[in-house]
Amino acid sequence: MTPQQLAELLLGIARAQAAMIQGLENELAGVRSGRIIPALQNVAHLRDHPQPTLTDLPVRVLLGTLGRQVPDAAGVVKDLERLLAEPPKT
Repeated sequence: MTPQQLAELLLGIARAQAAMIQGLENELAGVRSGRIIPALQNVAHLRDHPQPTLTDLPVRVLLGTLGRQVPDAAGVVKDLERLLAEPPKT
């Protein structure tokens, strides 16, 4: 699987998750900003890792999808190429 294909897959999954979150928000007003976004921000390690790790990247793509500026595939590909080129940390 190429980084481009993986990026498209991550974006598609994030869009599906965003639709589910929107559905919850429609039924439970305030759940998105009061519960879901803070939990996602915690899991994404935004403060701990300025550059996303492979573990953080899917959550950050989802957060981007929930925001006003949806991440583009080229940016996700760039992150994936950087991450896949790095030797594994032990």
